Amino acid sequence: MATTTAPPGTQPEQRGGFTLIGPGLVVAATGVGAADLVATVIAGQKFGYALLWAVIVGCVLKIALVEGAGRYSLATGHTIYEGWRSLGRWTSWYFAPYIVIWGFVYGAAAMAGTGIPLNALLPSLSVAWWGVISGLIGAGLVLVSRYAVFEKICAALVGVMFVVMVLAAAFTVPNLGELAAGLVPSIPEGGLVNLLSVAGGVGGTITLAAYGYWIREKGWTTDGHMRLMRVDNTVAYVVTGIFVIATLIVGAELLYSSNQAVAGGEKGLLQLSDVLAERYGRFVGTLFLVGFWAAAMSSLIGVWNGVSMMFADFAGDALGKPENHPDRQARGKWYVAYVLWLTFPPMIMMFVGEPVWLILAYGVLGAFFMPFLAVTLLWILNSDRTPAIWRNTWLSNVLLVICTALFAYLAAQQLVNLGGQLAEFVRGL
Repeated sequence: MATTTAPPGTQPEQRGGFTLIGPGLVVAATGVGAADLVATVIAGQKFGYALLWAVIVGCVLKIALVEGAGRYSLATGHTIYEGWRSLGRWTSWYFAPYIVIWGFVYGAAAMAGTGIPLNALLPSLSVAWWGVISGLIGAGLVLVSRYAVFEKICAALVGVMFVVMVLAAAFTVPNLGELAAGLVPSIPEGGLVNLLSVAGGVGGTITLAAYGYWIREKGWTTDGHMRLMRVDNTVAYVVTGIFVIATLIVGAELLYSSNQAVAGGEKGLLQLSDVLAERYGRFVGTLFLVGFWAAAMSSLIGVWNGVSMMFADFAGDALGKPENHPDRQARGKWYVAYVLWLTFPPMIMMFVGEPVWLILAYGVLGAFFMPFLAVTLLWILNSDRTPAIWRNTWLSNVLLVICTALFAYLAAQQLVNLGGQLAEFVRGL
């Protein structure tokens, strides 16, 4: 990517205010999907407010990860994929199968995630068909829209999901004393796994690495944009944190206090909608479904756009194209190819089910991504690949080391679970 680097500390001309805030909100919106809502609701259901502090820790850790990806891109003029490639070909050996398999499985999951609330709102079509329609709309949107339009749509969806969840939390009339007590770090009995999942699951996985591509699309291309990027990132995760805290409040007040439970997976959110409707009226339950849909749809279009740019960068590099070649940019041929890959092949899984071997491969490769991101950022941002003035501070290093340890533990746990699933699959043959 060809850029010119402004003198450190200088600021480009700004049009003022929050008109320049956006890419952080996009990455945060993309990262908070239906699965994150379920995990947080279940944490509130099981432990009340005891894990509230873990939500805040999770937001701080994601700020550190996204800031690192954005800082590298602005300081060097290179994409995060170029940073990975500078560490050796081994990064591509991991990334290539990961992004291909991940895209296929995630495409089906994202479409199903949008189909579930739409089917509940408008049952004339099945979950599968609503998912297909959502995938087609998402693909059309990211193929024809420029970044400015895409960002505004994401902001609108974030606004809907934020307002709906905060209103749902307000309807429950949270216990402020218990809420404050939840800010004191503690680990309830049997709550370690949920604690780590909440802290690690706030706001995204592979989409965190897409942040550098979104700031490029925004036009932030020099280190003169560094302060703006950091404000953008922090504001985005403050919004995310409030949203996730509101979700935890709903789980704690509606479910924990009354000893009710919801199932895992997106269907648990449908049950939560029913609980809200029974207690506060059908309008509130319906409003929650709209927020559920907004969260799922923002994740879908965010991935269709951001991860497609990452794939275009990877594919163009694999074919020997220079970094600024159109094939490695948004709306280039490899970008279009990956949007289509996310949209059409996964539709098969919407109707015939998910092949076990593919889900296992997806789980294994996905388990390593967050440790991969944290370790590579530590490596890149502490070496001469980054200008000295923009290398990690001691605080950045501490936070990234914590991220590495946390996500390595979660990866090991996920691999153990996948091993159990594989053994069960083999026994069933």
